[in-house]
Amino acid sequence: MTRIAKSTTEHQNVLLVAIQAPYHHKNVDWPSYVEEFKNLVTSCGMEYQHVEEIKLREIDPGYFITKGKLEEISKICEELKIETVIFSEILSVKQERNLEDFLKADVIDRTRLILDIFALSAITAEGKAQVQIAYFEFLRTRVSGKGIEMSQQAGIVGIRGGFGETAKEKELRHIHNEIEKLKATLDKVHATRETQRKHRLKSQEVLFCLIGYTNAGKSSILNALTKSNVLAEDKLFATLDTTTRKLYINNQKVGVLSDTVGFIQQLPTRLIEAFKSTLSELQYANLLLQVIDLTDVNWQAHIDVVHQILAELKVDKPLVYVFNKSDKIENLTEMQSALDRYQPHVVMSTKSKEGVEPLANYLLTWRKEHFPSTNPEENFEENSDEQA
Repeated sequence: MTRIAKSTTEHQNVLLVAIQAPYHHKNVDWPSYVEEFKNLVTSCGMEYQHVEEIKLREIDPGYFITKGKLEEISKICEELKIETVIFSEILSVKQERNLEDFLKADVIDRTRLILDIFALSAITAEGKAQVQIAYFEFLRTRVSGKGIEMSQQAGIVGIRGGFGETAKEKELRHIHNEIEKLKATLDKVHATRETQRKHRLKSQEVLFCLIGYTNAGKSSILNALTKSNVLAEDKLFATLDTTTRKLYINNQKVGVLSDTVGFIQQLPTRLIEAFKSTLSELQYANLLLQVIDLTDVNWQAHIDVVHQILAELKVDKPLVYVFNKSDKIENLTEMQSALDRYQPHVVMSTKSKEGVEPLANYLLTWRKEHFPSTNPEENFEENSDEQA
């Protein structure tokens, strides 16, 4: 699948505009937010020449930013010969077009940026189909723009250039047909997952689901607890596909453990919609394990982001806070009062066997307390890697 944004080689001069908008949480550390924005851009394999930070008291309906700030950015674009401007926030179609006309540059907002990262991270047929659906839904709103270019043969999606003579109605029909084909493909995958789910419920298999902000260490925890080798990279959205493994603790089968796609603040609605079928596994979880990266100064805001997305998904399940990467914290005692506000919780690290023990012991105890009479079938065969 081709990305919406152009590659690094196509973008010779890139300007980042980090916007501190009125809706940002007061407990969000601004320097950390800017750093996260930069990481999103580099996760796309893109390089940038300059970062401009802006604080807004109100949002302009036509351009998002105020006219004065717009003039400043325009001068920077002219001086640095900027070809692409990437905004840290989600822009409306009208705002994006107005900014492109004014700045005379390609404009990429948060939605396009994250869609691009998801396109790069999707590995399986299911993950790719979900991202493509989100792409096409995004294109619906851009059809009347400069044109679109889509390759049916390779499943390629593009947003710049295209069939200038193609009628808007034909383009919309094409997008609709592509979405329907992708949904049909996903229906087959979901039917298989539903069969596995019914088998698990019938055998009274206990399901634990790892959730949390992107790059909090969910995959590393899955690997540590289940002795697996799932991709676990130190970057945003390193993995998108749901992965499930059998969970044994002290030679006792405790249940199954699932990893899920990471969340991020202002996660585009289209992506939440596209991944709802995958995230529906959370509805069947017996316990959610919310993983929090203690080394991130915004960890409390990240907890709020995850809670907001769970509310959007209408997921209300028992939850334990898993404070991860404790090995990198010099003085945990100083953080204890803040951690105690989140109950129940465990503090852990995946860097050693001893570091994983607090979570392993908690899950074993929780399982015995809540499912004392359950004796999972040892021959139960879960698709150990739900990435078919």
